[in-house]
Amino acid sequence: MTTSATSLRLHGFFRSSASWRVRIALALKGLAAEQIAHHLRRGEQRAESYLRLNPQGLVPALEIGDATVLTQSLAICEYLDETHPEPALLPGNAVARAHIRAFAQVIACEIHPLQNLKILLRLRKHGSDEEAVQGWARDVITEGFTACTALLPTAATPFCFGATPTLADLCLVPQMANARRFGVDLTAFPRLLAIEAACMALPAFAATAPELQPDAE
Repeated sequence: MTTSATSLRLHGFFRSSASWRVRIALALKGLAAEQIAHHLRRGEQRAESYLRLNPQGLVPALEIGDATVLTQSLAICEYLDETHPEPALLPGNAVARAHIRAFAQVIACEIHPLQNLKILLRLRKHGSDEEAVQGWARDVITEGFTACTALLPTAATPFCFGATPTLADLCLVPQMANARRFGVDLTAFPRLLAIEAACMALPAFAATAPELQPDAE
């Protein structure tokens, strides 16, 4: 694994699946980062000091050295992959990389945004009761996981797209944790469960789990 003398500061929240993606990427690359927590349920991500770093008021954000701030988890992971190529998060030829990105984006762009805290709060604000809110999240995740399963290669592999974890796995594992929080029946997705188990056997996934983070509660 490679390391870097450049200081890295990861702004996140222990339960944020997007932050977990970046923690996994850093761990796979052998990179250490100072963790700075912003409690999402308390609105700390809307503090003026943080908005100067990330105008969206979202986590994660990665500070690199004294001058660079990166936002959006997939952009951060791809930056880490380009600057620290081993192990590759986007291996193979252009077609293989496109398949990996497509799987990752189903989760990061289609599933996660529709079941995250901001959307659920808006559903409650507009009159949805808690049962309806939780049902919304379960439906979104179930539909997305059905698509994810169909996007996997026909031949089963330990990880989503081969013998090593890729950007797809970095997105899948945190989303599986979200699915459990909302009570999704994961027995309908045996292949995703098998991939998750293979990932969680690796220190980079296990040690970055939400419950092991400094701000876990």
